[in-house]
Amino acid sequence: MANEEAEKKKNTTSSEAKQPLKTAKKKALGWMEWLRGWFYLVYEMLFQRILASHLQNPMPLPPINDVTCIVTGSTSGIGREIARQLAEAGAHVVMAVRSTNRAQELIRKWQEEWSGKGLPLNIEVMELDLLSLDSVARFAEAWNSRMAPVHVLINNAGIFSIGEPQKFSKDGYEEHMQVNHLAPAMLSILLLPSLIRGSPSRIVNVNSTMHYVGFVDPEDMNVVSGKRKYTSVVGYGGSKLAQIMFSSILQKRLPAESGISVVCNTPGIVLTNVARDLPQFLQVGYRLIPYFIFNAEEGSRSTLFAATDPQISEYCEMLKADDWPVCAYISHDCRPTNASEEAHNIETSYKVWEKTLELIGLPLDAVERLIEGEEIKCRYGNSQE
Repeated sequence: MANEEAEKKKNTTSSEAKQPLKTAKKKALGWMEWLRGWFYLVYEMLFQRILASHLQNPMPLPPINDVTCIVTGSTSGIGREIARQLAEAGAHVVMAVRSTNRAQELIRKWQEEWSGKGLPLNIEVMELDLLSLDSVARFAEAWNSRMAPVHVLINNAGIFSIGEPQKFSKDGYEEHMQVNHLAPAMLSILLLPSLIRGSPSRIVNVNSTMHYVGFVDPEDMNVVSGKRKYTSVVGYGGSKLAQIMFSSILQKRLPAESGISVVCNTPGIVLTNVARDLPQFLQVGYRLIPYFIFNAEEGSRSTLFAATDPQISEYCEMLKADDWPVCAYISHDCRPTNASEEAHNIETSYKVWEKTLELIGLPLDAVERLIEGEEIKCRYGNSQE
């Protein structure tokens, strides 16, 4: 990843970055932004394989024998490929999943397939349910109590309930927003002590080009006010945009000496379990265009790149030094790209940051206090049982 190319990406979008700094409150995406977002989605589907033709499959990884990686949602789709490939490259992989039995079955299968190729894979399983913020807090408490480092946190797990009616978690939050944004944000903050121990470390958020058609109202993140009609696209796109906005402020809040980088990436259009939620006739169409759609192994490449490429940290620091409004964003072709125009709205990003911390029950100065080695109280977890 050449710095010259990254600089070129930045220069071509500098005008976009400045536009959202207006103080007038937006109620939704403009028509041009909305159409541009759908254009990006169609363009990605039609040309992603061509644009990524320079990549090897599977993605070759650098030596990572002393690296500990936590991967959420690693029993299916690209998460499963990410966990397997990291383990085969020598990493200590923690599969953070809802179905621990399924994860254990996968590990047995992988160990058998790997037998004779080297040392046994270093993989373990820990329970994590992103639909329960109590579960997220308990996971972080359990890991931090080990006093062990985390070098890479990969927030991969996500949902896209296409065409489904609006649903809420037991915590009272819209499910897309909780699983795709609130829970990963909470996990990232609470694991900061372990990420500091693993410094230089990084947080990798698996995002989506769907954020280009997303919009976030910080005062209505659950889309319940009636100002906007809820659809699954509204829920999913908004949650992915919120994730980028939160990540951008997190990167700004983390001091350089912490050694923690924050990066978002898009895996491309991937044939995964999302298809299970499609209407039957769409599932047929989804499988009629396999040439355009990545398989899970191909879809895992940008995440593996973001998690292991040695230049990622340098790129993140360059953006931060230039006071760039958005965190590092890696495209499906493993090149730096630019997030949506709305993602550059730094004023809204700060509001999303504050509202997110409020919803997940953390103090506004949580990052600063954890960096200083202080303890913080969370509204969720064992301490509240």
